[in-house]
Amino acid sequence: MADRPMSFNQAAETVPPQAWFGVSAVFHYLGPSLAVLLFPAMGVLGVAWFRIASAALIFMPITRPWTVFIQADRNGRLLLIGLGICLAVMNTSFYLALERLPMSLVAAMEFVGTIGVALYGLRSGRNFLALALATLGILILIDIKWATDPLGLFWATLNGVLFVGYIILGHKAAQGGASDGVQRLGAAMLIAFIVLMPIGFIQAIEAFGALNLVLAGIGVGICSSVIPYVCDQLAMSRLPRSSFALLLALLPATATIIAAIVLAQIPTLQDVVGIVLVMAGVAVHNPAQAS
Repeated sequence: MADRPMSFNQAAETVPPQAWFGVSAVFHYLGPSLAVLLFPAMGVLGVAWFRIASAALIFMPITRPWTVFIQADRNGRLLLIGLGICLAVMNTSFYLALERLPMSLVAAMEFVGTIGVALYGLRSGRNFLALALATLGILILIDIKWATDPLGLFWATLNGVLFVGYIILGHKAAQGGASDGVQRLGAAMLIAFIVLMPIGFIQAIEAFGALNLVLAGIGVGICSSVIPYVCDQLAMSRLPRSSFALLLALLPATATIIAAIVLAQIPTLQDVVGIVLVMAGVAVHNPAQAS
């Protein structure tokens, strides 16, 4: 993808990838925390629509997604379509799960599928120890809550499966550098909007009469789908997939902390122990070079 600004590549090379992941981890659940507050006003599917629609609109002038799609080869187009469908269904199922379950539990279930991704690329005893610490911390955060709401757990499980797909497809999109990855992300986001358009528009249209709700919906899109996904691409361009998957152990811990601040879901002492173990695992981890 020639003739594109190199600013994203420069940012990825200048700042450590762990820092970009840290920013992503914060916004990955700050946005959904705000989204939960909007559920009563515009519905779950309406909020999901605003998230994808606003992100697609913001990416358009930066990435020119139609050009990216046209210039891609057959495999590249399949990657964009796959990533777009994954984003649309994943984000919707995530919100449907949040409607029924605590954010910390949904985030912990997201991490379950990434354990296999991390295991696939780990090659040292130190990294296996890091994974063991992080996994133990996640199990403590999950607690015994599996049967509280079958439908909520279904949506959380679907979200977790698709989250693994996002890691795999997102890492493929990042190949070639952060700038190319962000451009592919913009194209995939437009595809996600096309997929979600007929599903969430009916609920979303009811919010158009209130400017504050429209602005809040756009804010959710920026916090949930623009900032974190761009930061993911900046991190993925530098980190191997297994290291990125292990860093995802931070997400349930981040979700617990943000849920306590924004949603007043106060963590217990057990939650705090789980968070500490997750952070210890990430600290012990020694990433290999990105491949």
